[in-house]
Amino acid sequence: MKQQTFSDIEYSNRRKRTKRDEFLEIMNEIIPWDEWVGLIKPHYFDGKRGRPPIGIEKMLRMYLLQIWFTLSDEDVEDAIYDSYAMRQFMGTDFMEEQVPDATTLLHFRRLIEDSGLGKGFFDAITRCLTECGHMMKGGTIVDATLISAPSSTKNASGKRDPEMKQTKKGNQWYFGMKCHTGVDAGTGYIHSIEATAANVHDIAEASKLIRPDVTVVYGDAGYLGLNSRTEITEDEHKSQIDNRIAQRPGKRRCFVAGPAYDWNNRMEYQKASVRAKAEHVYHIIKNTFGIKKVSYRGIDKT
Repeated sequence: MKQQTFSDIEYSNRRKRTKRDEFLEIMNEIIPWDEWVGLIKPHYFDGKRGRPPIGIEKMLRMYLLQIWFTLSDEDVEDAIYDSYAMRQFMGTDFMEEQVPDATTLLHFRRLIEDSGLGKGFFDAITRCLTECGHMMKGGTIVDATLISAPSSTKNASGKRDPEMKQTKKGNQWYFGMKCHTGVDAGTGYIHSIEATAANVHDIAEASKLIRPDVTVVYGDAGYLGLNSRTEITEDEHKSQIDNRIAQRPGKRRCFVAGPAYDWNNRMEYQKASVRAKAEHVYHIIKNTFGIKKVSYRGIDKT
């Protein structure tokens, strides 16, 4: 057990815990650190030449802080110096070491991107949640959300990001990308994710979001006709799934007031109450993690 410093003792006597402190403590417990470090190790610097590299886990923790709090390389370095909660999450003791600088973090982030390790991280945490019973099986909510990208051409190339596209939703045009997610119907955790340009229709990626154990799929009216898609009808398992897709508002208005109208509204209400879990996920991604607009060029990097 690590010996406590005077700062640790003083901080432990605080009257109130911040949301940041609670969030970081939860993340520290649920993330499979050993497995994630093992994924990075084959791609990390061997340290045979030059200065010894900083520990993989320490750089990984700094990288995650940058993502969670939407900080630049310089800002996350400053934030760790300023915040005791972040410093504690990093495991940094200023008597022995300093916070890795912004350039070191930049090289580490590029290593993660170039090695395509993001999917490995996601699969590992999903498996851990499933094994611990935090993710149920049987039902999936498919949904998608738009993430804006800078549409200005005032940059070095004089062009917008070629991988981002525009699409129309309602009477408004959007430029950027689209995040397609498969959400566990029981707990609301994401188990599958796909990223495409904004002009790709929601239903085109739905098949990739369905797990092998799924028996029921929920979706909004944009997924009507899912059971007629070729990738669904040609798959033995997916063709047997019960697709509970929302009706279009125009069709609901066609019902005459009476028992049938009340029953139909009740069924739509039940389906909507399940689909709401996916909207909560997007609230966390956009409003808590701040990913309302992309920070980098290109879908893979984002």
